[in-house]
Amino acid sequence: MLTKEQIAQRISRELQDGFYVNLGIGIPTLVANYVPNGINVEFQSENGVLGMGPFPTKEAVDADLINAGKQTITTLPGASFFDSELSFGMIRGQHIDLTVLGAMEVSQNGDIANWKIPGKMVKGMGGAMDLVASAENIIVAMMHTNRAGQSKLLKQCSLPLTGINCVKTIVTNLGLLTVENGKFLLKETAPEVGIEYIKSVTEGDLAVSPDCKTMLI
Repeated sequence: MLTKEQIAQRISRELQDGFYVNLGIGIPTLVANYVPNGINVEFQSENGVLGMGPFPTKEAVDADLINAGKQTITTLPGASFFDSELSFGMIRGQHIDLTVLGAMEVSQNGDIANWKIPGKMVKGMGGAMDLVASAENIIVAMMHTNRAGQSKLLKQCSLPLTGINCVKTIVTNLGLLTVENGKFLLKETAPEVGIEYIKSVTEGDLAVSPDCKTMLI
């Protein structure tokens, strides 16, 4: 099974030179640590940063530099800072090439629930709804099952939705799947994880690509 860092490493291979990328809270923030050599990517955070770098070492921490999840960050040469109005103008104006989000649930038709569990305190939706409503390319980074071992890839989401029919690709600790024709399509398995096991812990309808392969990390 993949670690959170390995999930981020696999997602980083989807980055392309010149991309503007928004990284959500949690596993997605780790993607900034694994940008492939030879490409330039601009990471955007909705709290008003463009040009984020990898997480800082202990010696380089600056408490004034944070991402949307209030984690300390680094910035690259040429980085800029701005208010929320301009930040969400970038997002709503579809100037972001790729959005990487975490999720509590994803349905087989591409719905995503990632902001609220009823009965539990929540600080607010943040930028999640704007991101999924505006982005054309969304990758979800998540665990395949919850702590009780229950599938988080479902026929229908049970939690309040953040977006409808918007998720294209999912990378979990078990593999890489896409959402196609109302089903999950398994395209890559994590090393030493069998297809039958993935089927057994996926509640939603799951098809296996004829070209399904073991993921390279």
